[in-house]
Amino acid sequence: MPSLSDYLRSSIWARDLPAEALERVCAESFEKASPAGGYVCRRGEPVEHWIGVVEGLVKICAISPDGRTMTFTEISGGGWFGEGSLLKSDTRKYDAIALRPSHMALMPRATFTWLLDSSIAFNRFLLNQLNERLAQFMATVEYDRLLAPEARIARCLAMLFNPHLYPGIEARLHLSQEEIGFLCGVSRQRANQALRVLEDAGLLKVEYGSITALDVQGLMRFGE
Repeated sequence: MPSLSDYLRSSIWARDLPAEALERVCAESFEKASPAGGYVCRRGEPVEHWIGVVEGLVKICAISPDGRTMTFTEISGGGWFGEGSLLKSDTRKYDAIALRPSHMALMPRATFTWLLDSSIAFNRFLLNQLNERLAQFMATVEYDRLLAPEARIARCLAMLFNPHLYPGIEARLHLSQEEIGFLCGVSRQRANQALRVLEDAGLLKVEYGSITALDVQGLMRFGE
């Protein structure tokens, strides 16, 4: 696992920052560990930090009062989340849960705001980050309304390999078939059927508790 300083300095948003800005970020940020199944942050909490995944895997989800879950996405090593909540100064609207033992980098709100006020490069990164997220969620709505379940699941999985949002994503995704159903808006049984179709097409490999993407571009084009 990289040190916190190395992780911060290697992050996409840090590449164009001056040395003195990076020094301040490194001095004011800190690390937090979460066990598998533990909450990284919870819905309704005040938003006091921007969160990066140093190592591990974090699921961003919403849980209804009756226990139903909707998974929005998962964040692997190198990814950051929570910038929208910080910009709105609102309470958090989702839960973030570690899917395996994970280490997070937490940048305090004051540091985040200082970068926002002082760095054109950081603002440019945030614009790209928010634009990528908007494109992702617009595509999710489009796929939900226009595509058959097999193509919808293929496209949703392919989107998890966005290099800007998920720079450390691995070919093997630690998602259960139930979680894939939540992510793509289908039942677990329908997700199972669709994954078998995609596996037979040579696009992915299905294993217990995970899938391995064999052809990301093929997943994105499936159903055309």
